[in-house]
Amino acid sequence: MAMETKRLGKIELEVGRLGVGLSEVGFNLEMTDVDQARDVINLALDSGVNFLDTAACYGISEELLGMVASERRDEFVLATKAGHYLPRGEGEDWTYDLIISSIDRSLERMKTDYVDLVQLHSCTVEVLERGDVIRALQDAKAAGKTRFVGYSGDNENAKWAVTSGLFDTLQTSFNLVDQSARTNLFADVETKDMGLIIKRPIGNAVWGADADPVPYKHIPEYAAEYFRRAGVMSKEGPLADNPNDRIRLALGFTFAHPEVDVTIVGTQRPHHMRSNLEMVAQPLGVSEATVQDLHARWDKLSAGWEQRG
Repeated sequence: MAMETKRLGKIELEVGRLGVGLSEVGFNLEMTDVDQARDVINLALDSGVNFLDTAACYGISEELLGMVASERRDEFVLATKAGHYLPRGEGEDWTYDLIISSIDRSLERMKTDYVDLVQLHSCTVEVLERGDVIRALQDAKAAGKTRFVGYSGDNENAKWAVTSGLFDTLQTSFNLVDQSARTNLFADVETKDMGLIIKRPIGNAVWGADADPVPYKHIPEYAAEYFRRAGVMSKEGPLADNPNDRIRLALGFTFAHPEVDVTIVGTQRPHHMRSNLEMVAQPLGVSEATVQDLHARWDKLSAGWEQRG
């Protein structure tokens, strides 16, 4: 399968537009599920996916990734995130030493000498302005532990990170029920020629769903606001040119924005991975009329609807 690729901003990485997020693998699987994790990741890599995104705090995702994919390290761009003390709540987040130790632990867990991208994991403007965590990323880059540095987050924190000029990439939420980035961030990202990585690109498949999908047992409220917004937006009437496939609709909407370099879709199930890969192997069939209709609904109804992390 030939997947469409894009340059990740100004850095010399070519990435397929569909990437894999490993939070579900990390939170919902156990170490005994290593064969399932291997099936998910190998299926993606064998199908042309070359961007894997994880985080130090995504449960056992880094350990599983190291177990199943370290021998294929040269086949993919590897991104992780740092900033939270682990176990969560048992120490101080967002210190210089924590970032350095977190990166070292990530390298050890993933059985690699370097990652391609380390991202600060949704810290506040106050933390960013203090500067020590950015210095930690820069020092890790100078030491060869990461090739590039990025920020992962939303709203005013992402705005600061983008306009600062200190980061190579932004990872932020964007989908048909979470469009704030389109008006608040995309233009600045383009001006800075940053790589744009989209998280939650399918919006947890809430559009047209009969019930809140509750993707994470440990965060039962994770998709509740998205589900509520989908209900409000769909009350405007039938969608123009609706492709009548809610996953295709959601992913096609996100891909329709040329600013987007790579979207990360997470799954712990090989059959979901296969269906996602088959979907992006051909045109998604989401028309300009559909995109414009969803833009118009958002612009009309979204007062107070902030990005969701």
